[in-house]
Amino acid sequence: MFLLMWMMFVPGEGPYDAKLDANDQIEQALIQAKSSGKHVLIQVGGNWCSWCLKLDKLLASDEMCQAQLSSQFVFIHVNYSKENKNLAVMERLEFPQRFGFPVWVILDSDGRRLHTQESSALEAAEGKVHDPDKVLAVLKNWGPEALEKTQYQN
Repeated sequence: MFLLMWMMFVPGEGPYDAKLDANDQIEQALIQAKSSGKHVLIQVGGNWCSWCLKLDKLLASDEMCQAQLSSQFVFIHVNYSKENKNLAVMERLEFPQRFGFPVWVILDSDGRRLHTQESSALEAAEGKVHDPDKVLAVLKNWGPEALEKTQYQN
């Protein structure tokens, strides 16, 4: 499904929409997450950011990452650009822009921030791309299944 969403973007544009109300995006994602037992994964960045678009392409093309993402998260893009920095949302998310872009913020279905992930830690050793194994590890370690306390009680 994510692959299809990526392909629907107009060339020269991308998944970040400066016109969207980011607080509304998050609230809608939280409703979906609550009803589906998932967390919310927010990718903050912009269409101006080549690393943001590279990470999207990886998520769309890597089957393991795509499966983990779709089974554990409601995934949204929140724009940060000169047109709209979404400063109120950045404050709500505890200023993730301090890590550069893209940056992931993971919320539980009640809207509590669980984790902020800077993307430089997800890069491959040779640079220029993100490492699918590192991306997958973050997705596995911060999904609701990983945080289910009953699996750690024995």
